Amino acid sequence: MFFFRSAFRTVSIFVIFFAPGASICVAQSTTEVSSQSRADNILNGTITLHESGVKIRNASVTIAELKRSTLTDSYGKYEFTYIPAGKYNLIVHLDRVSDMVKTVEVNGPATVNFELTINAISEQVTVTATGSLESTNNSYQSVTTVGALKLAEKNTLSIGEALDNQPGVAKRSFGPGSGRPVIRGFDGDRVLILQDGLRVGGISSQSGDEVEPIDVLSLDRVEIVKGPATLLYGSNAIGGVVNGISTNDVYQTGLSGYLTAFGGTNNWQAGGSGGFKYGFRNFLLFANGGYQKANEYRTPIGTVLNSFARSGNVNGGTGWFPRKGWLVFDFSYDRRRHGIPVSAGAIDFGSLNERRVGSELKGGLRDLGGFIESGDFGVSYNDYKARDFEFESDENKTKLESVATNKNFNYRANLNHRRSGKFSGTFGLSGFTRDYEAVGAEAPAPRTKQNSFAVYGLERLDFEHIGFQFGGRIEQNGYNPAGRLRSRNFTGFSGGAGLRVPLWNGGSFVANYQHSFRAPALEELYNNGPHPGILVFDIGNPNLKPEQGDGIDLSLRHNTGRLRLNGGFYYYNIRNFVYTSFTGAVDAASHLPVIEYAQGRSSYFGGETAIEAKIFESLWLNGKVDYVRAELTTINKPLPRIPPLRGTLGLDWRYKALSLRPEIILAGKQDRVFDNETSTPGYGGVNVDASYTLFSGRAVHVFSVSGYNLTDKLYRNHLSFIKNIAPETGRGVRLNYSLRF
Repeated sequence: MFFFRSAFRTVSIFVIFFAPGASICVAQSTTEVSSQSRADNILNGTITLHESGVKIRNASVTIAELKRSTLTDSYGKYEFTYIPAGKYNLIVHLDRVSDMVKTVEVNGPATVNFELTINAISEQVTVTATGSLESTNNSYQSVTTVGALKLAEKNTLSIGEALDNQPGVAKRSFGPGSGRPVIRGFDGDRVLILQDGLRVGGISSQSGDEVEPIDVLSLDRVEIVKGPATLLYGSNAIGGVVNGISTNDVYQTGLSGYLTAFGGTNNWQAGGSGGFKYGFRNFLLFANGGYQKANEYRTPIGTVLNSFARSGNVNGGTGWFPRKGWLVFDFSYDRRRHGIPVSAGAIDFGSLNERRVGSELKGGLRDLGGFIESGDFGVSYNDYKARDFEFESDENKTKLESVATNKNFNYRANLNHRRSGKFSGTFGLSGFTRDYEAVGAEAPAPRTKQNSFAVYGLERLDFEHIGFQFGGRIEQNGYNPAGRLRSRNFTGFSGGAGLRVPLWNGGSFVANYQHSFRAPALEELYNNGPHPGILVFDIGNPNLKPEQGDGIDLSLRHNTGRLRLNGGFYYYNIRNFVYTSFTGAVDAASHLPVIEYAQGRSSYFGGETAIEAKIFESLWLNGKVDYVRAELTTINKPLPRIPPLRGTLGLDWRYKALSLRPEIILAGKQDRVFDNETSTPGYGGVNVDASYTLFSGRAVHVFSVSGYNLTDKLYRNHLSFIKNIAPETGRGVRLNYSLRF
């Protein structure tokens, strides 16, 4: 990963090959120089922060195609020598500073300087889409990136709360402490949550009341890859990937760090997070930690009982960075507790206590000089435990209902081969082992061991006026349950191809086709008992077949200094789609409706558009809209918990270090419902964010205030399992302070 936590002392520049006419620059210039010898092919420049004039030292400057990196000096200068002649797209990325893009024709000495601006609307960089650095606008797949400052301004109780209302992304919840992203209507085991490309060990994909154990405030950014991402990440990514990215595997000299503190009025939310990095010689030390709490939240019709949440975490490690590689080890501990909201008058109050202990080893090599020019690997081990408690107020006692443990070992290795003509690409392997066990009155599944292994490849073919991407993945998943249940083994292929065609200056058309494979999840195969996390008594089917999906994704993109547009539509057809079929019976002991897992054919059709338009130099108009229609075509029924038509319209006004961003959020009614599901009416709300940035030497202070649901509108999230007893939060204000040094 080539991103730094130190937002204003460190920066990353990424240089990515591009086809002429496909530029997506925020600010763009082209430099051409006369032909000289290869020894004279020099690229250098200076990076400056616009508002303060500070030269950004300790910058990581990377030419992506050549896998070469350097650090800027105390004067913000960088330099590369012996660069092969060619045209490159230079992308500058700095946390909380707008990304910039410039093109350069290297055929002799070239100088490219960058002057970055705080918080401007910006181009973004992704590593999740292909495993290599590229602009999100140049990515073949649809990618949304959310930076650390935007994350801090949101509700950070869960990653689902923090990402809600991003294009194509909604929030599934069992209360605010358990929010999980839903991508284009796909939920659960069809959306993969990662941190730095590896699984974090949670079980929220299995149960709606669980939480993903990710500290949002410690991340530099979150990247959301929409649509099938199975080629690189596996069958769990048939709907998309959410990847939280930190920067502990990027070297820098000296001391840098961050501090974030916040508070909110509605539920008296408060907390903070902080961390540092210190590099000396070729070694790096880093650590971070945080804590936050939130009380029961208020709605326009009253307080939602038992909706509290608590979380705390620490992380630390060390790294070694020789000239041609790196090796990093870190250890993390995460602990959470949140209540399960109940209706007024309830006498039993449930809560979940979750704990994760994790360790990770990552490394890589570069500048190898052969057919394999670079590579990286990562291995991690997570020990996750969730305990379900119930407090019986009439007897004034708390009892343990169930305990679930999930231990997994993850690994991946990627190799990048030398560019050959128009070809470049990556191939590798990945896998994991999992040991899942649940005991207690509400334990739905038997102890099960799972093993997964895959090999994959992803290639790009870049011509002057058109580009292609294609790849494939073969994956094996095996389940071995305790007792006399049937063991299962699934092997399948995923493949895809993409096309990108420049249309005009700043505009391009992108088309993708993907065939996806998903093995049935553990709970779909083996559950047989009460499952309060999804409000059913579910009975698994050990005879399920793997899902097979085919889909197309078409998008039109335009990116210039005055207008940025990314819009398109998608269609997925999935065979052997696994869904829950209500039997009409009710379990006598748990009083939950009984469901069985069945299979049929399903289709997903929808679209999303995001636009940013400059009205004046200091005023931008922005808007987003998304829609998805999903149904079981076998029985002509809508699928459950599909988000309605949604949209936002806002302004972004900036004057020097001051920013003001009002927005209107709209959602249509959702009356296309599944069995035992209730419809929800449409709603509208008003939010306002404001921030002020203060510079003090090399330190930067960002003060922000966010007002949400300012009209105190009563509305319900259609994707909530408990929307009938727990409306969404009412009017509130959140204050945030961020320091980068």
